[in-house]
Amino acid sequence: MSAKQNILAKLKRSLEGTTPIADEFDEALVTQPWSYPVEQRIPRLRQLMEAVHTETHLTCRDEWPALLARLVTERGLPNLLIAPGTEHGRKVQEYWQQHAIQTPLKAYDRPIEEWKAELFNDTAASLTGTLGGIAATGSLIIWPTPDEPRLMSLVPPVHFALLSASEVQDNFYEVQQKHRWAAGMPTNALLVSGPSKTADIEQVLAYGAHGPKDLVVLILEDA
Repeated sequence: MSAKQNILAKLKRSLEGTTPIADEFDEALVTQPWSYPVEQRIPRLRQLMEAVHTETHLTCRDEWPALLARLVTERGLPNLLIAPGTEHGRKVQEYWQQHAIQTPLKAYDRPIEEWKAELFNDTAASLTGTLGGIAATGSLIIWPTPDEPRLMSLVPPVHFALLSASEVQDNFYEVQQKHRWAAGMPTNALLVSGPSKTADIEQVLAYGAHGPKDLVVLILEDA
C-alpha cells in the first residue's frame, strides 16, 4: 500500500462511528443582500468596473463590430488577436473584410508552441467572449475553451471582452447555480474585475504587471 493510500485509509477510519453534521446552509445569506432590480444590474456592474480602471461601452449585437473597429483604430493598435472558431471571431473577420479595416487580424488557430514568441512579443490586443458577469462584484466570468484559450485574455496588453447584458447575474451564487458549476468546470475559470495591477514594488500601483494593462468591456444589450 502506498503512502497516499495509507493516509486516505487512516482518514476513513477516523470517521468510523461519527455522525455527519446537519447541513444548515441558508441560501438567503448569499443571495438576498446581493440582489438588485434588473434595471440596476448593468449600471452597478459598470460603476464597479470603471472604479478599478476598466473601460465599458454599451452597444448592441448588430453594432459591436463597428464599435470594436473604432476603438482599435483610435488606439492605434498594430494588430488584434481573435478566435476564428467562435461566432464573434467570425463576425470580426467579416466586418474587417467588408469595411476594409486596416488593422491586421491575428488568428489563434495553432498550438501555442508554434508561435509563443509572436504571441508574447508582437500581439497588441485580443478579443474574447465571456460567460457572463456579476453585478455584486463588478466582475466578468472568463470561461476558456479550446477555441479561445486562457492565453488570449492573459497575454496581450489590451483585452476587449464581449459581455451579453442578459448574462449579468446578481451574485456569484446565482452564476454557480445557473451554469451548474458543481457538475463540471474547465481547468481555469476566472472572475475578472479590471486590468492587471499590483502595488508590490514600493507600494506604487502599476497596471499590466501580470496580464493586460487595459480591459475594455463591450456590453451587448438585447434591444
